[in-house]
Amino acid sequence: MPKDSVLAAGIDTAKDKLDVAVHGQAAALSVDNCRAGWRAVVRHLAGLGVARVAIEASGGYERGVVAHLRQAGFVVLVVQPLQVKAWARLHLRRAKNDAIDAALIAACAALLEPAAIAPDERLGVLADHLTYIEQIEDDIARHKTRLEHLHDTRLRRCIGSDIKRLEKRRERELHRIVAQLEDHADLKRRFELVLSVRGIGLRTALAIVIRLPELGRISREEAAALAGLAPFDNDSGRHKGERHIAGGRGRLRRSLYAAASIARRWNPALEALYKRLVGRGKAHKAAVVACARKLLVYANTVVARGLAWRPNPQDAKTLIV
Repeated sequence: MPKDSVLAAGIDTAKDKLDVAVHGQAAALSVDNCRAGWRAVVRHLAGLGVARVAIEASGGYERGVVAHLRQAGFVVLVVQPLQVKAWARLHLRRAKNDAIDAALIAACAALLEPAAIAPDERLGVLADHLTYIEQIEDDIARHKTRLEHLHDTRLRRCIGSDIKRLEKRRERELHRIVAQLEDHADLKRRFELVLSVRGIGLRTALAIVIRLPELGRISREEAAALAGLAPFDNDSGRHKGERHIAGGRGRLRRSLYAAASIARRWNPALEALYKRLVGRGKAHKAAVVACARKLLVYANTVVARGLAWRPNPQDAKTLIV
């Protein structure tokens, strides 16, 4: 390892356990995934002079140790499983266990550069709250599906009561998360700018602000890619394949798609875009995805410029394009 290189470590996370490896060294550690284990990881890595740590996203089990390491002054990279798998395939690594995975993650940490935009811990807390709201919405949708197949009056009344209860809870939680967001002047301003875009309502504005902390500090292409709304080429030689979206932040993408499905009917810019694409033979879903991407571009631009959306279509064209 070059002398001027940064000593990096990798952590493989499970619900109950953390496996730690340091790139280029035999030092290894396995601890419980709890506060005492996190403190042990900090002592271990600090004693070895580690400055950068990578940890694989694992459905939320990594959040505690990530926050603890950042508070201790480490640079922490949360990497995607696809990145680690790609590195393993590149080096023809087939064996797999927790210790090997930690070593692979450590190798990735040594190669990857930290993100240019530091993570905002405030938004991490709000993201958990928003996920709960989304789960409530999923429950409501399931109950409504059950109603379609039920004819018993008593059961329909029970399910209808459950739907009303969940809808009231959803409204309460939405108001609570808005109040939490508005406790921070910068987040409140960002939220107001996004909410000014014609076609973006409160629910979608929350999703954009909370699930895209990079908003306003990245290009429109980067924003679309992060949301999984950027079409990727599929060409080889003379073959010209269809463009498809892939990856990205799925919950954010679903929120934008739902908003675009409605906004395309009354936002003049989106309505024109949708009709133009369908007129060229594009499928309905592909046209709505393009509208969702356009909504995100608008949101990214108003935040970047600090100027609210102008309702006049011609003014909007001057502001956005």
